Amino acid sequence: MNYQPPLEDYRLLLTTICSLDRLFALPDFHELDFPVTDAVLEEGSRFAREVLAPLNPVGDREPARMTAEGVSLSPRFREAYQGFVAGGWNAVSADPRYGGQGLPEVVAAALSEMWQGANLSFALCPLLTQGAIETLLLCGSEEQKSRYLPRMVSGEWSGTMNLTEPQAGSDLGRIESLATPEGPHFRLQGQKIFITYGEHDLTSNIVHMVLARTPGAPAGTRGLTLFVVPRFGVPPDPPGTKNEVRALSIERKLGIHASPTCVMQYGGGKGARAEQIGELHRGIEHMFIMMNRARLAVGQQGVGISECAYQAALDFARTRLQGRDLVTGDDPVPILSHPDVRRMLLTMAGLTEAARALSFWAFYSLDFSRHAADPEVRDEHDRLMAFLTPVVKGFATESAQEVTSLAIQVHGGMGYVEETGVAQLYRDARILTIYEGTSGIQAMDFVGRKILKDRGQTFAALDRRIRQSLAGERFATWGALTQPLMDRLERLRDCVERVLRNTASDPYLAGAAAYPLLMMTGTVLGGWLLLETCAARPAGPHASIDVRWQKHKRGVAGFYISSILPRADAYAAAIQAPDKNIMTMESSEF
Repeated sequence: MNYQPPLEDYRLLLTTICSLDRLFALPDFHELDFPVTDAVLEEGSRFAREVLAPLNPVGDREPARMTAEGVSLSPRFREAYQGFVAGGWNAVSADPRYGGQGLPEVVAAALSEMWQGANLSFALCPLLTQGAIETLLLCGSEEQKSRYLPRMVSGEWSGTMNLTEPQAGSDLGRIESLATPEGPHFRLQGQKIFITYGEHDLTSNIVHMVLARTPGAPAGTRGLTLFVVPRFGVPPDPPGTKNEVRALSIERKLGIHASPTCVMQYGGGKGARAEQIGELHRGIEHMFIMMNRARLAVGQQGVGISECAYQAALDFARTRLQGRDLVTGDDPVPILSHPDVRRMLLTMAGLTEAARALSFWAFYSLDFSRHAADPEVRDEHDRLMAFLTPVVKGFATESAQEVTSLAIQVHGGMGYVEETGVAQLYRDARILTIYEGTSGIQAMDFVGRKILKDRGQTFAALDRRIRQSLAGERFATWGALTQPLMDRLERLRDCVERVLRNTASDPYLAGAAAYPLLMMTGTVLGGWLLLETCAARPAGPHASIDVRWQKHKRGVAGFYISSILPRADAYAAAIQAPDKNIMTMESSEF
């Protein structure tokens, strides 16, 4: 499998709907320019192609394993990680005060997608570290930041996120891990499950971000506090002192075999030495910083693995000779000549590129929410980024299930055997709709916090923006493409208004409508962004985008509008059905 990061699409997005010119005008980025960011993307592409992608099947065959010393990965993974941190890839968007390069998040997002597309198991380690860095930066004390961040930004140390417990699952209010005060620190006792890279031998230390209770804390999520628990050396202990934390086992999983998913034990004796992060009993709020970052990153995982699956299927369709051309009669021909194969490939491309545009747009909004000079602009983009987060996570990862499945279908029987590699992509992708909040949890977050909580104001602003865009001069002759999108946007607005209007009288409505509303939103926004990308004029040194790529984008956008966008009608029908109370069946009737 020959994975090639889609640099042409990155450049198109970064010069149109996510214009770097606007970011370069901000004081925090004024020293950057296109040659710098382009060189970063080119070198990142080389590392993804030449180092990470060849390791992907190796990690599938040689999974992480438990040894007497702890969890160990393939020596080739350790070499790749050393190259990753030596190249500065862990520090691309991090704060320069702690050794970061300070590039925009949207540029780092392009790089992250490369890592995910080339080797999902490997990329999970820096993905979690980035979330821990962000949480420490926003919630840690100055002393904690100076102690942890330089080593985490460099990649010398990695980070993890510890929420789930055996009895709690996604219900974090049932967490039982207990942190008892001991002088300026705490002693933490408890067990966490499904901890990605909870133990490994890639870094010299692992910094665990752990949710736990304190004695006498309120019940439920209101009683949770966030703690940092390093594997080695919590002051006043000497730097190399082993903390009371260890992996009890690693899970045997359907996919991502090289990524160690650990059952972690904290304490068992005196207890793991832990430091409080942020305020007491505000742990769930602080942890949401890391969770939301991870949710956007998992959406990128869906895009990256979809891109890899599409490339593999396209390459096979160009070289596999089978069947007769329906017009010329030539026999055999590449299966790319067959309409149904093209339907599958265009579906894969449409879903992947729509999800990519959504994810880039979310990270672009993240940049403005942090770096814009005007507080109102920061607030506007912060609300937009929050609105997009569950959509990116849900739509991109659900799309990845379809795209990786279609990759097997395009390969036919050859896709069902391991040698072609697409079976691994299908297995690896299956976790994406589950971890960091299932699709159902993303949907409930979307309806509850992003629609109901602000009474649809953020959606209304976005609705107006899209309508103004499609009514603009650029789209004056695009009626065949813009009108279907306007029709679905109208239906989406009707669905949002139905949920807003009726949820109070039907408590189950929001839960029943949540998933189709999330997917309908992703489907409509994805179509709009594809059209925006095609209609916009690239700026900067990439003003002349390759003609072949322009034709590709227009073909994919046209197919999306005609053949994927109509899915919005089915979602709308489900949301607007007269009887939305799906709780009418008795449990015994299932």
